[in-house]
Amino acid sequence: MSAMAFMQCLVMCIFLISGGTTTAAATSRPEPIIELPAGVGEDHWYCESWKLAVENNNAGPWDQETCEDFAKSYMTDYRYLSDSMAVASYAREYAVSVNVTHRDAWIFDIDDTLLSRVSYCDELSVKSAGFKNCKNSSLDDDDFDLPSLPASLQLYKTIQKLGFKIFLISERKQSQLNNTVKNLCKVGYNNWDKLILRDTCDEDKSSLVFKSEKRIEVVEEGYILQGNCGDQWSDLLGYATAVRSFKFPNLMYYTK
Repeated sequence: MSAMAFMQCLVMCIFLISGGTTTAAATSRPEPIIELPAGVGEDHWYCESWKLAVENNNAGPWDQETCEDFAKSYMTDYRYLSDSMAVASYAREYAVSVNVTHRDAWIFDIDDTLLSRVSYCDELSVKSAGFKNCKNSSLDDDDFDLPSLPASLQLYKTIQKLGFKIFLISERKQSQLNNTVKNLCKVGYNNWDKLILRDTCDEDKSSLVFKSEKRIEVVEEGYILQGNCGDQWSDLLGYATAVRSFKFPNLMYYTK
């Protein structure tokens, strides 16, 4: 018996032993492995899948659409905090594996990475602006005061102790410098190496272009970008990307 004939015979035997049949019914579409519950909870299942697509950057620019209530619920309960802790733990695991030198740098975004705007955006949504409009809101007021994201604060302190050079790159305007420094220090962030904000010449640039350009400047100064943390893909992608990038969850808004 030839090798080909033997293989054909083997396949047929396995097929028949497993209960197969050569009838037309055997060629019909197989039953799905998992049946989703019908009726109750269909919107919830859709929004869970939407969340996965968003966090993997498969959705592209998005708003909450029918998932705004889901997004609000996620961002204001333990799931958001738990997912943030998971991201921070992976970043910490990588950071401690690096043999840190004076040239190794770590980049952090500020809003919704180091500082949390969840309460601020939640207040806007109560006023019917919605989470999706939060990215267009202004923090120019003199009295804005945001809390830290606990997972990020712990990670920041670890990165600092390990000896990385820390660069903060934010889309905030240069006019917000004093308030930003005051807010960061108040909640426990300090002793970073450089804080980079948007200047007037950066106003028309997308977040992706602006942050890429600033990372290039850091690299041109002789630093190695070992890590980068942000809540938007535009914080992490583009040019001069870090060896490892870590995205914190955010279902409130999308920034290009």
